[in-house]
Amino acid sequence: MTSTRTTETSRSPELRLTLTALGGLRADLITDAFAYRPLPRMDVERGPTRFLPERIRAHAGLLPHAFVAFTAFCVFMMGYRRVFDGVGPVAFVYACVPAVIVLLTLVRPVLAFWASLVTAPFIAYLGAWGDGWPWAPNSVLAHLAVLVFVALRTRPRTAAWMWVVTAVFAVLASGAPGAAYGNDGPQVVFVAALLLLAVSVRQVRREAAREVTAQQSVTAVERSKRTLLEERTTIARELHDVVAHHMSVVAIQAEAAPYRVENPPPELEQAFVTIRENAVAALTELRRILGVVRAEDYEAPDAPQPTLADLDGLAANVREAGLDVERTVTGAVRELPQGVELSAYRIVQEALSNVLRHAPGAAAKVELSYVLGGLGLRIANGPARGLVKPSPGAGHGLTGMRERVTMLNGEMTAEATADGGYEVTVFIPVPREEPQP
Repeated sequence: MTSTRTTETSRSPELRLTLTALGGLRADLITDAFAYRPLPRMDVERGPTRFLPERIRAHAGLLPHAFVAFTAFCVFMMGYRRVFDGVGPVAFVYACVPAVIVLLTLVRPVLAFWASLVTAPFIAYLGAWGDGWPWAPNSVLAHLAVLVFVALRTRPRTAAWMWVVTAVFAVLASGAPGAAYGNDGPQVVFVAALLLLAVSVRQVRREAAREVTAQQSVTAVERSKRTLLEERTTIARELHDVVAHHMSVVAIQAEAAPYRVENPPPELEQAFVTIRENAVAALTELRRILGVVRAEDYEAPDAPQPTLADLDGLAANVREAGLDVERTVTGAVRELPQGVELSAYRIVQEALSNVLRHAPGAAAKVELSYVLGGLGLRIANGPARGLVKPSPGAGHGLTGMRERVTMLNGEMTAEATADGGYEVTVFIPVPREEPQP
């Protein structure tokens, strides 16, 4: 029998867990410990700094650097008192080294952490051990500041490993001779745990908020694209139905035309045959290209496509939903091309839907103007009234209306009115049909 167990699978779960943990320690605190990682400038376009004057805001991005420098200054002042005791250069080293380590977090944060641990016993020794072991007072402040600054720039796992290493260091240092003068390791470890826990919670919340914001942005973009695609698909389906209907009529009329003329000449018969063949070919190509927009489970509606004659039914439906609609028609009412009638109906439908969503309680007016060169539409509403809050919109409805108008070579404007309402005006040109001889 051939053994299929590999070295990885033959290890015990405890050993694999330990190796994984040590791998995390190596990745966070050992690998690239000397890496140059300068502290980036703060984003001044967010938070309170965005309200500052332009000249001040240009330098406000250095506030984190200034805070680190101020902390280093405080660490230096804690140790500087020994300079006045006449100790000399030793006191100067005692005061400067922890402060320099704090400043080191600006460019090499992980190295600053190790430097803070390694130099802590020597700083305590220079302080004659009387101030504590293994951390002198200024070293305590410096190490806690280093832990916080590094944790703010790394992930929570790194903060956990820094606390573990600090705790192990405190335990090992407790057996050193200097511990007889007072061991401050437990206090430092406890305070470090509280600080790192607070920083880690903040980091986790910021990361979660960043992910939620990114997901919301992606969702909004996808929703916008999906809405536009759905609207364009609907337009393509309606265009397919309208054009296919007229092309079918052309093909049938071309086929029947020769039978309506007694003894038609061969040239006329051939012309009608050519017309029919071209109409059938165009219809086939149209169905091949535009038919792909139909989903496999899409079923064409049994009812005919709505026209402007159905606006009374649309007005009745929105009145039942609580919208007061006034409809006005000017000019000589006439039958328009099917595509114009359908698009005009959809534009009025979408405009009234926008009133229901974005201006609840407002009254709406729908004006149709049959003019010599085409059809004019005006849908206007007043400001929202009542207790119902308007729902926010993304502008997809207006985009769909503009696409319909553009498809018909028309013009459209949509803008707020002086009384706080909204108005949509549309003009769709309709070529005048020449009378048949």
